[in-house]
Amino acid sequence: MFGLFKKKTEEERLQEKYKKLMEEGFKLQSVNRSDSDQKYLEADAVLKEIEALKK
Repeated sequence: MFGLFKKKTEEERLQEKYKKLMEEGFKLQSVNRSDSDQKYLEADAVLKEIEALKK
């Protein structure tokens, strides 16, 4: 209950975005390979942002 109003940190927000992009990329693998590759590139960019925040 106390976590209900807790704001997410920038890192938590980026991790959720990364996870969502990876899932979308995985789902697109069997349908459209180029769209899947695009999602993986976006996810990689988000991962680099996460790593930059940790430093």
